Order: sequence, then C-alpha cells, then structure tokens
Amino acid sequence: MSVIVVSYNTRDLTRACLASVIDQTRVPHELLVVDNASSDGSAEMIAQGFPAARLYRLGENIGFAPANNLAAADARGEFILLLNPDTVVLDGAIDRLVAFARQSPGAGIWGGRTVFEDGALNPTSCWGPQSPWSNLSRGLGLAAVFKGSRLFDPESLGRWRRDSVREVATVTGCFLLIRADLWRRLGGFDPRFTMYGEEVDLCIRARAVGARPSFTPDATIIHLGGRSEAVKSDQVVRQFVARARLMRKHFSPVGARVGLLGLDLWALGKAGRAALRARLGRGTRDQRDLWREILSRRRQWRDAYRDPAMAGPAPVTPTADPVMEPAP
Repeated sequence: MSVIVVSYNTRDLTRACLASVIDQTRVPHELLVVDNASSDGSAEMIAQGFPAARLYRLGENIGFAPANNLAAADARGEFILLLNPDTVVLDGAIDRLVAFARQSPGAGIWGGRTVFEDGALNPTSCWGPQSPWSNLSRGLGLAAVFKGSRLFDPESLGRWRRDSVREVATVTGCFLLIRADLWRRLGGFDPRFTMYGEEVDLCIRARAVGARPSFTPDATIIHLGGRSEAVKSDQVVRQFVARARLMRKHFSPVGARVGLLGLDLWALGKAGRAALRARLGRGTRDQRDLWREILSRRRQWRDAYRDPAMAGPAPVTPTADPVMEPAP
C-alpha cells in the first residue's frame, strides 16, 4: 500500500500525522510525502524526522490534486491511500480500512469515519451527490432551514451518524483509499481542480466505470480540517469555484445554469443575513464583511464555469523533475 500526504505550511500537524501512520499501521506500506513549497520548515522536518518517507520537496505550490498525482505516479502499492496532513490515525484505522477494502473489492474506493480532536463526529468524511437541485436548495436557504432533509439537504446524507457501512456518492480526499489500478485507469485527479472538488470529480468518474465508493465506521481518524487555509473568504470562494467547475464538467447546460444560480443566491443570502444580524446586534461586523467580500468575488466562480479549458479532456499533470528538490 502507498500512503500519500500532501503538506503546505502545516509542519507540526504533518509531524503528528506521519507519526500516527507509522505508530498505528501494520499493513506493509510506503510513505510518500509532497511538500508544496512550504515556508515553515515542513520539508526539513520531514526529511530529518521521517527519513524512510519518500519526500517530494517542490519549489512552488502546484495545488492539492496535482501534488497527489505526482506522488501517485511513483506509487508501488496495490492500494493508494490519500491522507490529509491535518489528520491523526486512530486504533489501526488504515489497517481496518484496507481490511474493509478486501471484504468489498467491488467498491473500488473506500473511506472511513472522521472525528474532531474532542471526539465529536466530523461528518465531512463522505457526502451525497451534488446536483443542480442540491446547489439551488443551498442557494434558497432550504438546506439550512431543513438541515438533514433528504429532499432539501441531500449532500449531507440526512441525519446519518456515519455509524454503519454504506455506499456513498463521494469519499472525501482527507482519508480516501483507492485501488491503484483504478486510479491509473481514471488518470488520477483532474488537475484543473487544484483545491476542492477533486475527490467529487474522481468519485463521479469512478462510478461511471462501475465503482461503488463505500464507507465504514470501523476505520476512524481525527480530521481537524481547514488548518492550511488561512483566509476564510478564500476558502469559501475556492469551494464555489470548484462547484462551478464540477457543474461545467458533469451537469447538463440547463442543470449547470440552475446550479450556478444557486451559488449566486447562496452568497447573496448569506451576505444579506449577515448584514441584518449585524444591524440587529445579533451578529458581528466581521461576518458581515466576510460575506460581502465573498459576494463581491462572484465573478471568480462564474469565470471558472465559463473557462473553455473545462470543456476539454483533463491535462496531464507535469512530471516532478522541473520543480523537485530531492531531500538530503
């Protein structure tokens, strides 16, 4: 098995993640770590603290999806495990996930349960399908009003506590196991999704060739989430951009326009409610200003939708040689 971790300015988190992999994993594995041009000494820490890991020290940040593709091109294992640097492996979770994969080989992609540091459920380990309706429901505020509703909030998978084995639309890339031959058949991540949306796209394409992504609660990790994304507005805009690209690639023209309208309404509604709460003294000016900024940047997700490059086949991720600096 090949474990791939992509880090970016998460030195201490990456150290804890890699240490937990080594401590909690008995399945034979190799560890491949891509450092996306961190400025916090992450690469040096990895080289010194984890000499057995294969380190890709990049001279520029090429994004999450391309970085995973670079390492996966060298992976030697039967399975490839994608693991975020802000995770901690608990109770042999990787071993348990591999065992689940061997019990359900037809799934092709497998995921496990994620919790926060205090043990509370982090439901972002898997999702229901994105659709024109799910985006419009969010835009109209129906997903928030009827949170957990199968009709109005289908992406959340209802009130399911991630406590049973289940087929899902998307396994999140923070803890995603995939057969190496399936990864190569799909061409890995589409590098046009540099951050967010890449695992949604991967699972859609995997299902198209017969895979059935599946989830098990028996493999549990801590996932802190969002620690390498410093600016909240940037994080939200990146998510909207990824959704727009998914719409262009996978929705019908009419469905994509409905979904795009949902994104606009989502940002507009959030901005309006944040402004009203701030005026009534029930919210903060920071939240009001945050959503005003996000709304003012709506051209970014509209431009992403109109990007003609999304209409063609995915480009091949470039080789690592021009940007790699081998670890000492």
